[in-house]
Amino acid sequence: MQANDLRKGQVISFNNEQCLVMEVMHRTPGNLRAFVQAKLRNLRTGRSGDQRFNSTESVEVLTTDRQTLELSYIERDTWCFMNTTTFEQYELTAELVGEGKNYVIPGGKVEVLFVDDRPVSLDLPSSVSLKIIESAEGVKGDTASNVQKPAKLETGLVVQVPLFIKEGEIIKVSTENGAYMGRA
Repeated sequence: MQANDLRKGQVISFNNEQCLVMEVMHRTPGNLRAFVQAKLRNLRTGRSGDQRFNSTESVEVLTTDRQTLELSYIERDTWCFMNTTTFEQYELTAELVGEGKNYVIPGGKVEVLFVDDRPVSLDLPSSVSLKIIESAEGVKGDTASNVQKPAKLETGLVVQVPLFIKEGEIIKVSTENGAYMGRA
């Protein structure tokens, strides 16, 4: 495949590493030859960076598959996910799950990227609903300003919530920055 045909979301082999294409821009500066500038994320290390390719340069695109999996259970540093249509199970390491550990509970669904039938990355939904298991009581009458208090969620994540939110409530949390978004 030529670099001109690269698209966002593809996985390529670059410097003997598997890299996810995050952005692609085709550029033709003034009197120079056209090139493709791609933002790549190394799937092994997690580092990302920009890379230039000649527009006719050959690029090896790897076979990928995306599956929606449901978290069955967590045992120490192993997260067991199941495909709910084929009932096939996959064990992912805590390193691969990464920040997802703060947002996924048993029964929660995530999208997993497979390269050559091996899970390589986890894509979380934009927001999740989680239960508050520990939170201090708000002070009555302190509603004049946007005062917030810490609340511990069922995954162990601590987020700042408004004073009127109580223990046991289910709230919506952004998976991008871990911020409170509202009641679920």
